[in-house]
Amino acid sequence: MKCLNIIASPLEQFEILPLISLNFGLLDFSITNQTIILALISFIFVTYFLSFLKQSDNSLFIIPSRWQVIVEFVYSLVLNVVAENIGGKKSEKFFPLVFTIFTFILSMNLIGLVPYSFTVTSHAIVTFSLSIFIFIGINIICVRAHGLEFFSLFVPSGTSVPLSFVIVPIEVFSYAFKPLSLGVRLFCNMMVGHTLLKVFAGFAWSLMACSGVLFLAHYIPLLVIIPLFGLELGVATIQAFVFSLLVCIQLNDAINLH
Repeated sequence: MKCLNIIASPLEQFEILPLISLNFGLLDFSITNQTIILALISFIFVTYFLSFLKQSDNSLFIIPSRWQVIVEFVYSLVLNVVAENIGGKKSEKFFPLVFTIFTFILSMNLIGLVPYSFTVTSHAIVTFSLSIFIFIGINIICVRAHGLEFFSLFVPSGTSVPLSFVIVPIEVFSYAFKPLSLGVRLFCNMMVGHTLLKVFAGFAWSLMACSGVLFLAHYIPLLVIIPLFGLELGVATIQAFVFSLLVCIQLNDAINLH
């Protein structure tokens, strides 16, 4: 039974490849596979919300189309998350932000499941950049709303003065790590799931190059990929939901100074 070793590295799928090199001194504006996917996601993102607004007054249909049903479901899901975790009339102002975050991350996660595409959220620099900008924005909202009372976030109510010298550094340290944990959670879950799919796909592909019994054995990893793909589809959706949920919790802390 002859067999060829053709399994590529499972991490090869995360490599950023320059397609068009554009270098200006120390600045690199090269168009990569990541750039193409981000542009495609942005196009799909805009087209998605415009596709069901076909009436002259840009209103929704009384009898919804398939696109409108999907949009209304996502809308109600995010609206409930915002209302439950922020609450009050203030939550209405932040709904567009959370809704955009959820749909944008969901689009990036799902398009990464398409064969020969690129998973943008599998790179820590992308998820961490997204989380740090959201974190900065939340802090700006908190400072504008409460001024110097912002620092009360680091001093729990009822804390004595001697104990505050211990509690405050811990609170500051944990608060500063919020964007890191937010970005790492999304990055790790997406990278691990895609790596696992690549391992089984590469194993099946390698067995297909064999002869005899080993060739027939390639159906086993192929069958395993089917439930794994469904699991990864669920993870992609859940991670977008969890990211949005944690953003709502941080917004609630900033608005109500919890």
